[in-house]
Amino acid sequence: MTSSSGLKNTSDETPIIFFDGVCNLCNGAVQFIIRHERNHVVKFAPLQGETFKKKHSAHTLALPDSIVFSVQGRLCLEAEAVIAISEYLKQPWRFFGSLGRLVPAFMANALYRFVARNRYRWFGKREACYLPTPELRARFLD
Repeated sequence: MTSSSGLKNTSDETPIIFFDGVCNLCNGAVQFIIRHERNHVVKFAPLQGETFKKKHSAHTLALPDSIVFSVQGRLCLEAEAVIAISEYLKQPWRFFGSLGRLVPAFMANALYRFVARNRYRWFGKREACYLPTPELRARFLD
């Protein structure tokens, strides 16, 4: 079975956010999620890391310029990933994320792709992947 993104389901039940580890916008989003997550169950790993390669090597070349959220046996991409991640946040962020369901997927994904294409230009890029603090290290898989 595949998600609406066309990627096959995974069997791992731990929610994992795979993000661009050298992108400043993506790293900022990870920090935001950590600060506002309700139950602290989500794990994080860079798309460039070993965890993603091991779990989803068949999809590596086919992936768009996107965050990937592995949750409940599904892989979510682009706007679908952002909306699914918002389910794990405290209010009011959870509510704001749910509003994304009102936007047609083709429009939400077009906006997502526009930001993704320009993220390095607008927000910059790191030389290396984000290194979590010792307190957060257990939440990062790579």
